[in-house]
Amino acid sequence: MIYVKDIMTRRVRTIDADASVKEAARKMARWGIGALVVTKSETKPVGIVTEGDISRSVARGLDPGAPLTSLRTKKLVTVSPDERVEVAAKIMSDAGVKKLPVLERGKLVGIVTQSDIVGSSFSLVTSLKEMVQARYRPPDFEM
Repeated sequence: MIYVKDIMTRRVRTIDADASVKEAARKMARWGIGALVVTKSETKPVGIVTEGDISRSVARGLDPGAPLTSLRTKKLVTVSPDERVEVAAKIMSDAGVKKLPVLERGKLVGIVTQSDIVGSSFSLVTSLKEMVQARYRPPDFEM
């Protein structure tokens, strides 16, 4: 069984909720990432902002200097590190999100993405295939 803690990224990039949309875009570009977890008081996750959120908002006329609180965000959807990967995938599907902050006792400890889940599923399928092939390999006969 694979758990979220087995596949999550532990180094999560965050940004304060009062930071500007432009600052968020710069940080994402600098770090080569597609999302930042938005925090209040530097520790409490209150949302997530993605490249898509920024581009859609600016396209609708939002001033890039506006604070991140100007972006309309859905309720923060999270997952526990001890949750099974299949459950995390279902949470993502039900909520229509591609990234889940991972919280343990209210503390941000990681982030898991659809790509992480697909990668772990591919590894699992490959391992199962190898196990099945090894188990049903016909014996070698000498003639």
